[in-house]
Amino acid sequence: MNNIRSTLATVWRIAIPYFRSEDKWAGRGLLAAVIVIELALVGTDVLVNQWRNRFYNALQAKDWDGFVRENIIFCVLAAISVVLSVYQLYLNQWLQIRWRNWMTTQYLGEWLHDANHYRMQLQGDAADNPDQRITDDVKLFVGQTLSLGVGLLSSIVSLASFVVILWGLSAEAPLHMFGNTFAIPGYLVWGALIYAIFGTALTQWIGSPLVHLDFQQQRLEADFRFNLVRVRENSEQIALLQGEGADRQRLSERFGRVVANWYGIMSRTKRLTAFTQSYSQAAVIFPMILAAPAYFANKIQLGALLQAAEAFGKVQEALSFFVSIYRTMAEWRAVVARLDGFEKAISGAAALATSPGSIGKLSSPGGEIDLRELLVRLPNGAPLVAAKSLSLRRGERTLVTGPSGSGKSTLFRAIAGIWPFGSGSISIPANASLMTLPQKPYFPIGPLHAAIVYPAEAETFGPDRVRDVLTQVGLPQLGPRLEEEAHWNRMLSLGEQQRLGLARALLHAPQYLFLDEATASLDEPSEAALYRLLEEKLPGTAIVSIGHRSTLQAFHQRNAVLVRDGEQFALKDGGERATTP
Repeated sequence: MNNIRSTLATVWRIAIPYFRSEDKWAGRGLLAAVIVIELALVGTDVLVNQWRNRFYNALQAKDWDGFVRENIIFCVLAAISVVLSVYQLYLNQWLQIRWRNWMTTQYLGEWLHDANHYRMQLQGDAADNPDQRITDDVKLFVGQTLSLGVGLLSSIVSLASFVVILWGLSAEAPLHMFGNTFAIPGYLVWGALIYAIFGTALTQWIGSPLVHLDFQQQRLEADFRFNLVRVRENSEQIALLQGEGADRQRLSERFGRVVANWYGIMSRTKRLTAFTQSYSQAAVIFPMILAAPAYFANKIQLGALLQAAEAFGKVQEALSFFVSIYRTMAEWRAVVARLDGFEKAISGAAALATSPGSIGKLSSPGGEIDLRELLVRLPNGAPLVAAKSLSLRRGERTLVTGPSGSGKSTLFRAIAGIWPFGSGSISIPANASLMTLPQKPYFPIGPLHAAIVYPAEAETFGPDRVRDVLTQVGLPQLGPRLEEEAHWNRMLSLGEQQRLGLARALLHAPQYLFLDEATASLDEPSEAALYRLLEEKLPGTAIVSIGHRSTLQAFHQRNAVLVRDGEQFALKDGGERATTP
């Protein structure tokens, strides 16, 4: 019961925001329509159950007029049932896509808000494979929540409706055993209740391990798919290293875990199916066994016997709702757990940025970025980089050097506001624009024009302006390809990608530009030409570079060096120096 209450509380927390959102009236209206139609379908079932009594009595009495009349009534009821079923499905699907659209938009917004997606990775595997959670899990949650919710409502209403019928039939057809009549009020109802309790208890006992197995299956499937994508994205490196055998082995091992867990699901499902199918088959004959003696004793007619059997089946089916949907419920609970974990991971990532143990982000009135008593730590709490005091001024060019692994890139992440671990403060001028270019820039799949101007909209910079910048960075041959769609990170060499990254910086003209070995794949003359271009086109921009080439010193006015200081590296300001570009 604790697990059920916990699951229902989680479902309510995940589901209710949609029905309070800007789309609430459409959602509520569609849900109400689906519920009303379901109630109407239950009412139709009750009318068909009463029709069955009259129809078979007419057959037994060889009443031709009654037979014709009941056939006409059945056609009317069948037509109503078909129309209701069609529109219930249509409106249910309409509600599903609107609900899924809203949830997907919300999750994408929260996941991609203020670098939450990056900080979630820093927390480890608290929410593995966000892509699966936003696609498959949201789809399954919406569909299965509606299916289970409407099914539960239908079972409750059916139970209330058919219990009344079954109770009345129990009085008409008292229990006959061994030639004796036993007047047990509602004995058919009690028989259905005992039968359902027995089936529910055994189903829970047999099928409970499926919840964990389904959760694991979704995680393992997503992990296997993610690694397949990784191989596709890094196919060049794999081919150059002739790593196909190693990757085949690694992927086979991951798929082996999928197969092993699936065998566990198969074994448990076989046992559960064997019981539920036996349970369903026995439910066909069980009410006949109870009511048939009354029929043979001439207490009831054939129609009443068949009506009692059907009513018993409806009551038993309603009481056995848990049995019939156990497999679906196991999958649903796994989906709920995954979405719950995803939401908590997003909340945890957002909390990292403002937690007491995080680096403080301040807004300064001046034109400098100030680092004060800054200590950047690793996620495990180990100290990495300490900066007592450093100011980065507009129009000034600073070169940051230090041994590999000393935390230069992590320092840039802290200044950009995506690395929360540490203490001290970083003051950034209000409304200042910052841009960080890594060694391997990111270009979204799509038209080249949109990839270059990212993260701005393509319309922000006209084609002529983009072609002009491409010529400046040494890529005039890409000018005619601005409307071509491709996976540019795979189509272009790393040197070309770095040139495009600098083209992006020239277009956006940030006030602070951080270059994390952003020209490392270029030859020294090309690198020198591009730094001169940045100095010419962005004279008011503060440029802060990470690099290992000594030739970079000529293009920077200041040096900042990371040196070993006990367990950490300390950032030392080398002061200004003359430049000779």
